[in-house]
This record gives sequence, structure tokens and C-alpha cells, in this order.
Amino acid sequence: MDLAIPFFGYKSHVSIDWKFRLIRKWKTKGAAANDGARLREGLLEKTNTASTVWADTAYRSKANEALMEKHGFVSKFHRKKPHLKPILQHIQRSNAGKSVIRSRVEHVFADQKS
Repeated sequence: MDLAIPFFGYKSHVSIDWKFRLIRKWKTKGAAANDGARLREGLLEKTNTASTVWADTAYRSKANEALMEKHGFVSKFHRKKPHLKPILQHIQRSNAGKSVIRSRVEHVFADQKS
């Protein structure tokens, strides 16, 4: 029999060195907090080995795009599917390519969970 164990919701936001797979910065907030705002709270770091930022659609906003452009970062955020419309093939292929890189970060989260 499986028993549900209640727990409080939280989200971890990490800045990982792409080359060395090390966590450089870490933020943990309640699950109700806006994901995109965590980027503006200091997760971006110029001393990282890459200038690209790989993230899911929750981080995509005009404010975050402007912030990254101002500081010399390149956005590789996923794109959302248009509401009530099918996703375009080129966007789907682009998101799939970005998922290959982002999967490295998911390994960090899986280790953290276990």
C-alpha cells in the first residue's frame, strides 16, 4: 500500500557551470513564487564558463531578455506552445535541441531529491 506523505512545496533554482557541472549559485523559494523573478535575483554570473542561459519557458519574459542582453548573456529559453494552436515544427525542433543541454541540469535536481 502506498501512503502519501505531505510536504511543503518548494522550487530550487540553480546556476550550473556548463563545462564543469558544478552548482555555482542556488536559490530555493516557495512553489508559489514566480520562476522568472529568480533570474533577476542574482543567478546570472559573468564568471561562468559560458554566456548562454538555458531555461524553461517560466523564465522567458521581456524583462529577463533585456537583462541578459544588457549583461552579455545569450538566451536559450524554451518557447511556449501558442494557446489553442499546435506548436510549429521549427519551435518544436528548437525546444528538443535545447532539452538535450538542459537535461544535464535535471540530473542535479534528481541527485538533490534523492
